[in-house]
Amino acid sequence: MRFLHMLPQLLGVSFLAMGIGLLLMGLGRQFTARLQRRVGPPFYQAYIDILKCFSKGSITHGFVMDLGSIMSLAGLLATAYYVPFVQWTATGSGSLVIILYMMTIGYLGMAMGVSATGNPQAPLGISRALALMFGYKIPLVMVILAMILVTGTSDLLSIVNAQQGGPSHWFLLKFPIGFIAVEIAFQGMIGERPYDMMIAPAEIASGPMVELSGKYLGLAFLLHSVQLYVETALIVNLFFGGAANPATFFGKQVFVYLTSMAVNAVMARYRIEQGIAHLWKWAGSLAFIQLLTTKGGF
Repeated sequence: MRFLHMLPQLLGVSFLAMGIGLLLMGLGRQFTARLQRRVGPPFYQAYIDILKCFSKGSITHGFVMDLGSIMSLAGLLATAYYVPFVQWTATGSGSLVIILYMMTIGYLGMAMGVSATGNPQAPLGISRALALMFGYKIPLVMVILAMILVTGTSDLLSIVNAQQGGPSHWFLLKFPIGFIAVEIAFQGMIGERPYDMMIAPAEIASGPMVELSGKYLGLAFLLHSVQLYVETALIVNLFFGGAANPATFFGKQVFVYLTSMAVNAVMARYRIEQGIAHLWKWAGSLAFIQLLTTKGGF
């Protein structure tokens, strides 16, 4: 009965996450085009791409591929239920432990699904993505641990409430070194240059997406859209104090994402070993310094 009572809220958050994520994708492409002095596609192109993908035929490589595709999207949608949107969550909880755990399930589902295609380029891209995860997840966890030491809670809703009172109370100012570390890690989390080696179209033919067609490619686009929503919303809540209304919250998400796309537009791709080393050297070191210098830390 409780699930049926929550079902409208869960569906609402699901469509909200996919809708905002697709809009961010479109705005990012338009922003990159302008930086490169191109016209670029319209900001709503991502919605058109989704409709085209689901209207075309699909090729499946078996039950494991189907299950992995569904599991990956479901894992990130479940994560979205715990990430506050304007100081509200569908589940009533904002546990950072659950958020980090559910995000990993989504990525592992994608790995399982595309590895079942049999194309050697797909597991190569996945192996790079999973290796890169060790580079950006540890800095993110260290910065979150520093915030937990200060606030005394792992509940993201409580962390957002601790930042109320205006920009001077935002953790962006209280954890500036940690913010830089998370911004570097965020570039790897969303797979943008210089950390886009898991896709690398000219090198491994788009890696995980090489065998995806029709609805499976559409699910991959939706997966990325929810990923963008979850990770930008996480940064907004951790460092920018959330927001009092949807427009302000979305504006902060756009700022976080377009900052990343500006870096993507001017950087070249690292090799996988360079990417991991760079994340450990800079994001890892800065996150560790933030943890050590946090009052109540080690």
